[in-house]
Amino acid sequence: MQHKTLLLSCLLGTVALTACSKTKEQFDFSKKAPDEFAVIKRAPLEMPPDYNIRPPRPGQARPQEDTAIDEAKQAVFGPETLTGASKGKKEPMSQGESILLQKTGIDLTAPDIRDVIDAETRAMNDEEKPTIDRILGGVTGKKYEAPAEVVNAKEESERIQTNIEQGKSVSDGATPTVTK
Repeated sequence: MQHKTLLLSCLLGTVALTACSKTKEQFDFSKKAPDEFAVIKRAPLEMPPDYNIRPPRPGQARPQEDTAIDEAKQAVFGPETLTGASKGKKEPMSQGESILLQKTGIDLTAPDIRDVIDAETRAMNDEEKPTIDRILGGVTGKKYEAPAEVVNAKEESERIQTNIEQGKSVSDGATPTVTK
């Protein structure tokens, strides 16, 4: 009799604990932290000076929000430096600002940086191959894939639109594929 009571109380305790967690989820008592990557700073909404406004265009930047470059300038030089710059007026830089920019190496930027990075990536991929594969050309049988090619979004969009207009499948034509 005592064995049955112990077994029944253990079973009842297990069911009660399970019910507590489900009840907590149903009534939303569990505290959930916001996703720090999903939180986006947005400028506050404001009433327009006149109601003859144009509808927004998809993909166009919001006029009331600063660009990342403007936010960086505000962080480095202070908010008063962007009063005229954000409205299209070019303010002359002070001597201190120009010296700071020269010391950061702004005039030493490489215009062909993408080509340099691509060449370095190809060299790194070749270095990752075993020495015997580099010398004899793949005797180990392992396949080393070249880095993926970037799809030209404009050409791909035009190809898809042409296929839709002609009633073809979206995947007809030179479709980029990923194989492993």
